[in-house]
Amino acid sequence: MRENINIERFYRDIADNAELEKFQVRVEETDLLVMAERNLKKEVGEEVIKQRAAIKNYIKSHPEFYTSFSPLQAENSDEIIRLMCDSSKMTYTGPMASVAGAIAEITGRRIIPLTKQVFIENGGDIFAVMHRDFTVGIYAGSSPLSLKIGLRVKGGYTPSGIATSSGTVGHSFSCGKADAVTVLSGSAAFADGAATYFGNLITGENIEGRLIEEELKKFPFIDGILIIKGKELFAWGKIELVSL
Repeated sequence: MRENINIERFYRDIADNAELEKFQVRVEETDLLVMAERNLKKEVGEEVIKQRAAIKNYIKSHPEFYTSFSPLQAENSDEIIRLMCDSSKMTYTGPMASVAGAIAEITGRRIIPLTKQVFIENGGDIFAVMHRDFTVGIYAGSSPLSLKIGLRVKGGYTPSGIATSSGTVGHSFSCGKADAVTVLSGSAAFADGAATYFGNLITGENIEGRLIEEELKKFPFIDGILIIKGKELFAWGKIELVSL
């Protein structure tokens, strides 16, 4: 599993919502921040254990699922395996590129019957069903823009997926040099894979906006994207930036 529980998560201290209960769930490398209408720590923990077991069991019989950097076809009925393979196909990445977003998304889907609103963050990847607008702060390492700007996300009754990848922060594999690539989509898993894909494109000293816009034509499920590299910023789509 490529999530890492030791990544500093100080940015969680600024996450708050007076209407919702806030709690943390840790299962091995998976470390979730959850906000819901009541404390569902037990239910969330049980779901994470189940999803992690499904992934680990699948890897035992399909070791390429863990190592591949290319899309793979699912040969299993587990929902999280199908979701990760679907994401890999849609985002031109390996299945594990979507693991954090997929765990957040599947867990969120399973507890929705227990709470009308839910916010699950897993290593910077978010699944949310929030009835009001909310803001996600963007942590971009040593960039002067880090935690100075946030992404305003429209509330509603359909899920939002927000994922951030970085070539300079954290332990996730990236071929790129972006301080932060944040993708907004209806799926946290797809957003996770897409953030990895676009992060890998940022290899030079500057963000090549025309290249990004051309590549975005292949990703109809992306609602918006924000890229930060040093002092440079690129925003596309349904992106509303706010000052923090």
